[in-house]
Amino acid sequence: MLRFLTAGESHGPSLTTILDGIPAGLPLSPEIINKELARRQQGYGSGGRMKIEKDTVQILGGVMGGETTGAPIALLVQNDDHVKWKGKAIEPMTAPRPGHADLTGAVKYGYKDLRPALERASARETTMRVAAGAVCKHFLAQFGIIVGGYVASIGEVTADFGDMPYEERFLRAEESDVRCPVESSAEAMRAEIEKTIHGKNTLGGVLEIVALNLPVGLGSFVQWDKRLEAKLAHAIMSVQAIKGVEIGDAFENAKRIGTQAHDPILMQNAEGGMQNINNQLPITNHQLLRSSNRAGGTEGGVSNGQPIVIRAAMKPIATTLLPQPTVDLALGAESPTKYERSDFCPVPRAVPILEAMTAFVLADALLEKLGGDSINEMKPRFESLRKATLEDLPMDNIPHVFWE
Repeated sequence: MLRFLTAGESHGPSLTTILDGIPAGLPLSPEIINKELARRQQGYGSGGRMKIEKDTVQILGGVMGGETTGAPIALLVQNDDHVKWKGKAIEPMTAPRPGHADLTGAVKYGYKDLRPALERASARETTMRVAAGAVCKHFLAQFGIIVGGYVASIGEVTADFGDMPYEERFLRAEESDVRCPVESSAEAMRAEIEKTIHGKNTLGGVLEIVALNLPVGLGSFVQWDKRLEAKLAHAIMSVQAIKGVEIGDAFENAKRIGTQAHDPILMQNAEGGMQNINNQLPITNHQLLRSSNRAGGTEGGVSNGQPIVIRAAMKPIATTLLPQPTVDLALGAESPTKYERSDFCPVPRAVPILEAMTAFVLADALLEKLGGDSINEMKPRFESLRKATLEDLPMDNIPHVFWE
């Protein structure tokens, strides 16, 4: 239903994306996208490139009169740093950096210089993911769906969120230069980054991305490639330097017994009281709820109405001021790596990138569920979606012969 492609190099003239599948009638202005692009450029531990680029988007197609038309949306961001590279001979790059795409790219594509791999594999490409994701976030917002994120840990410093509501976490994270909602932890993270900068090294961490107010029924279990958590994991793992992902309490659940790893189904009656589903009550306005969210918002590849909770592990990025051992392919000899400008800790800046990829997957799933070519068609369909209530789940309670 929804798809996008990005194009462009880190130091080329511009970056572009085409987002196809957004329905007609979505109000859209450059300011909506620029807000997300600005978030991507903010974060303690970022490198010198962020002082050069001031990313702003040009909408080249798919929007007329301030609304989407249903046609592909074409977006462009200029690279301000390109003027320093245009028409100039670039020093050969022949010593691949461990952990980067330099060596694998040269083997795969037969490059005579490593720079083409660096230029396309660079996280600069995520500029356009954030641009496309901004449109998807704005689309989801028309249905009350919120996608937000924050930093859970950097290096050895881990935040304890307690029972802080998710929306409060989102707000507090945006007030922090390390995007951590817990100030005491944010201070410790800042100190850890400072120590790493002085040590000429890099730091990774763990991010949490959460989607709120999703309906039940997005995704499917009928085919492997339709499972919602599989699509989310694919999207998150596609981001540079992300090396691990879990939905909900996945790794903690692996240590638990079955009765402690799942989310009990309870029933709330019209008066707000809770009781076990096995108790009998008249079927009038009874909602099925959960007392926990260990599954992270999906069951059997389908959204269950709980918050979607994603945790992603971001490795320390490969480019370090402190040289690492490698081999100079031109000289045929072992050699230390040469430094290319980069972040010291990209984790805070990765939050809007992972939000963008999550929003893209969820927007696609919502479009598949609702159908329709315009927002006006989709909104009534959204309101009429089946919900997790006894009224919406009539059971005939009689034996069935399923196979003759």
